Amino acid sequence: MTRHFLELSDAGGDALAAMIGDAIERKAWRKDVPKGAPDGDAPLAGRVLAMVFEKNSTRTRVSFDMAMRQLGGSAIVLDAGTTQLGRGETIADTARVLSRMADAIMIRTDDHAKIEEMAAHASVPVINGLTDRSHPCQIVADLQTVVEHGKALPGLELAWLGDGNNVLNSIVEAAGLLKFNVRIAVPEGYDSDPAYIERARALGARITVTRDPREAASGADVVVTDTWVSMGQQGAEARIAAMTPYQVNAELMQQTRADALFLHCLPAHRGEEVTDAVIDGPRSVVWDEAENRIHAQKSVLRWVFGQL
Repeated sequence: MTRHFLELSDAGGDALAAMIGDAIERKAWRKDVPKGAPDGDAPLAGRVLAMVFEKNSTRTRVSFDMAMRQLGGSAIVLDAGTTQLGRGETIADTARVLSRMADAIMIRTDDHAKIEEMAAHASVPVINGLTDRSHPCQIVADLQTVVEHGKALPGLELAWLGDGNNVLNSIVEAAGLLKFNVRIAVPEGYDSDPAYIERARALGARITVTRDPREAASGADVVVTDTWVSMGQQGAEARIAAMTPYQVNAELMQQTRADALFLHCLPAHRGEEVTDAVIDGPRSVVWDEAENRIHAQKSVLRWVFGQL
């Protein structure tokens, strides 16, 4: 059966843990190896990944390309504006064609329904590079980073501040699968998808929602935020005004555990959701987190090809 990776739950908790472990091991092996050189086993030699971008990208684009190179395969980049998708070809027809020409498809798009349609008509694995509903590949890298910095996932206390967006949905989903807890501090009207919260709670995770950022941060092991205004969102001024009290700054980090980590999936709007003092400070691991996108994508790719 074709393995798609549209949500973390498509893989499940055991597979997600295996991905994190594989990413850490492969990263360690590559110490002092040129970035473009393949891994010693080149497990995806001869495989081709078609990457479809309907939204701008830096980390997703580069990390998937580098992931395929390091696994011994190759990647083709398709931008919607320069392909037939941009001229009205259906997602279904695109999926059928790309399935004949590539071994897997990664798509970064706006509407989650598009990636579900792509998977429904593709005969090769489809990977979610980001949709308006979730960002599972980002969370594999985030959790890899947390584990690398010495924190166990079961029982972890993670605080989220700002917007209840797609990244938060995937964090909450991961919490249910790997048994950690999430304290969500978001302004009224910007809450995350309640369906993700309900599923995570049913799996035993403690998910709390508050309007008080200090309450969420109190005693947290990890603090995570994201941009308040995503690409294409309307009403930027209102969003920024509502979320300003949820900025991650030095005062807020004082509420956390002394060894708490700060994560941000980037790009950051410095001075809005996070201050320079925090993102450039000693507890920030955002650059490790960004680098780990390569290693996390490698583990995701190995999973969809049945190697994990």
